[in-house]
Amino acid sequence: MAEIFKEKPLYSYNKLCSLENLELAFKKARKGKTLKSYVIEFESNLEENIQKIHDELKTQTYMPKPLESFIIRDPKTRKISKSDFRDRIVHHALCNVIEPLFEKSFIFDSFANKIISYDMIIT
Repeated sequence: MAEIFKEKPLYSYNKLCSLENLELAFKKARKGKTLKSYVIEFESNLEENIQKIHDELKTQTYMPKPLESFIIRDPKTRKISKSDFRDRIVHHALCNVIEPLFEKSFIFDSFANKIISYDMIIT
């Protein structure tokens, strides 16, 4: 697995930190949550907030915030822990970079946790 990351580590980190990647990650993180107050608040200063994440990643000073935990009863009781919205943006940014690297090592007919279309399955 380590050989996957030997390819171009600096290029991959720069891609992770890029403003374009962070903007795409923001769009993915907000999908289905556009009316949530934390999304509206983040989006009200979008350029500034994206730039701050970018700067923290570039200077390697980014620190994720503590998880927020709560209990739901639906139908059984479960403890849920969720990341802060800006941390979810970083999660998506990281996935944007590493998914193509991992895809190369997956078995061709395994569809577990892959983003695929129906056309890919039937061909």
